[in-house]
Amino acid sequence: MVELAAELACYDPVYEDMVSKFIEHFLYIAAAMNKPGPDGMWDEEDGFYYDLLRLPDGSATRLKVRSMVGLLPLCATTVFEKWQRECVPQTTATFQARLRQMPELLESIHPTGPGHLGVAERGIAAMVNPERLRRILAKMLDENEFLSPYGIRSLSKFHEQHPYVFHTGGQEYRVDYLPAESNTGMFGGNSNWRGPIWMPVNAVLIRALLNFYLYYGDNFKVECPTGSGQMMNLFEVSKEIAQRLTRIFLRDEHGKRPVYGGTEKFQSDLHWRDHILFYEFFHGDNGAGLGASHQTGWTGLVAKFIQLYGFLDPQKLLEAGKSAAFRPGGSGGGGKP
Repeated sequence: MVELAAELACYDPVYEDMVSKFIEHFLYIAAAMNKPGPDGMWDEEDGFYYDLLRLPDGSATRLKVRSMVGLLPLCATTVFEKWQRECVPQTTATFQARLRQMPELLESIHPTGPGHLGVAERGIAAMVNPERLRRILAKMLDENEFLSPYGIRSLSKFHEQHPYVFHTGGQEYRVDYLPAESNTGMFGGNSNWRGPIWMPVNAVLIRALLNFYLYYGDNFKVECPTGSGQMMNLFEVSKEIAQRLTRIFLRDEHGKRPVYGGTEKFQSDLHWRDHILFYEFFHGDNGAGLGASHQTGWTGLVAKFIQLYGFLDPQKLLEAGKSAAFRPGGSGGGGKP
């Protein structure tokens, strides 16, 4: 929302108030999530964010489930071009003043301000600092955890062998890794958040990686997959995830499309095999389509990934920024469009 408001403010100054409002929201949410000690969602030992359960006596405990909850803080990230900051000078000054009033927050969120500019003098607002970014990505890009051959799982495969168990009120509650449909009727049997691959959350993670790349450029690299010894910049990581998502719909070396799983009619029948269905979510291990088969509203995002990485030049992206570099065939210039 702050990114949209900042873009609009460069054409109509009335939107600067909205930029300021959303910046305030960002800071308050960051302060709540990154609160130090047992009352915060960040677990320093594990290097991951967890849900926090507040008990009736006022105490709190972290529910140590490695889920999409721990990845979504990466998505609270956006970059601001120099010309964008010049459009909202009052907001920029207010942001820095507010941070000076919240010094404890500076230890957890990404460094920001005049002394912390990235490629092409870009600024950044991000929920996580560089150290936390690396630690979260180490889990996200681990094929034994979140990184599937077909995208990012909503729950770590770690819980396949290590289910999370919580006892309270004489009851036992557990979370297992479920790569396909739910094994209970809870939430109507919906299992999007229990292991399968879900296109919209993959999309916001890819967006976050591209934003971090705009700030860091080629200087920030991580191992992908974790443990492989292969180092990638964050543009390359985002492209790797997009290619894995795309693989769901492409024929493999055996002529089979993972999206159709073991449904032979759709795999081999000449009248069906090339009519791709856009399922609601996908099996976390083999990519088979699950749930409703007409979810073009979000699963159709895969078409945008194919288009985006088909024409996007990372160096032009760094030089020109998002507004210019995302135009097919155009190198653009760095400045207000």
